[in-house]
Amino acid sequence: MLNVHKAKDRGHANHGWLNSYHTFSFANYYDPRFMGHGNLRVINDDTVAPGKGFGTHPHRDMEIISYVLEGAMEHKDSMGNGSVIRPGDVQRMSAGTGVTHSEYNHSKSEPVHFLQIWLLPNASGQQPGYEQKFFSDEEKRGRLRLVASETGRDGSVSLNQNADIYAGLFDGAESAVFQVRPNRDFWLHVARGSLSVDGQLLHAGDGGALSGPGELSFSNGQKAEVLLFDMAAR
Repeated sequence: MLNVHKAKDRGHANHGWLNSYHTFSFANYYDPRFMGHGNLRVINDDTVAPGKGFGTHPHRDMEIISYVLEGAMEHKDSMGNGSVIRPGDVQRMSAGTGVTHSEYNHSKSEPVHFLQIWLLPNASGQQPGYEQKFFSDEEKRGRLRLVASETGRDGSVSLNQNADIYAGLFDGAESAVFQVRPNRDFWLHVARGSLSVDGQLLHAGDGGALSGPGELSFSNGQKAEVLLFDMAAR
C-alpha cells in the first residue's frame, strides 16, 4: 500500500539562484508529519542557475547522495575529490567525522536539476568517503536498477547504512513489479514524468511511504524516472 505525499505539499524555497522543493522538513520548512522516513532524512529537488551553487560548507555523520536529472554539477571536497556529476551518475559522499565540500552548476548558460538525498549512517564518527558510478538508461529502462546498497553489490555504490536505493525509467508499455518485504521502511519518489504505481497516477515530485508485504507495480509511464528506497526498519 502506498501512502502518497503530493508534490504540492512539499516545502518550497526560491532564492533566485536556487529553486528548491523539500520532501521532508529542511531549513526554514518544518512539518512534524514529514521529518524523514526511516533512515531517509532529506530529498531536496534543486534547480541551480547557471554558474551558481553552494559554496564550501561542512557536513558530518550523514550519507549524502547526489542524483542529477538535467545539466551537470561540479563537486569539490576536503578529501581531495573533484568531479562533474551528470545524468546517470550516482555520487555518494560519507561525511563521517567531518568533511567540507562545494557544489556548483558546471554550466554558465544552462540550469542544473538534481536531487540531494541524505540518509542517516549506521554509526557516527566513521571515516569520510566518496564514490561515484555511472548507470546507463538501458540498465534502468523498464526495471528498477540497484544503484546504492550497504555492500555495493551488483555494481552499486556503497552506503554506511542497511539501505538499497533503486532507480527506474518507465515510458509507454514498460512495466515492473517490486517485492515489498515485511519489517522494512520503504519510500518512493517520482523524480520526473508520471506513471501509475499500484493503479495510482503519480507525477513529478510525488512520493510516499510503502507498507508491505506485497507487490508494487509500475506501469503507464510518461517519461517517468523514479527512485525507490528500501531501508532497515528503525
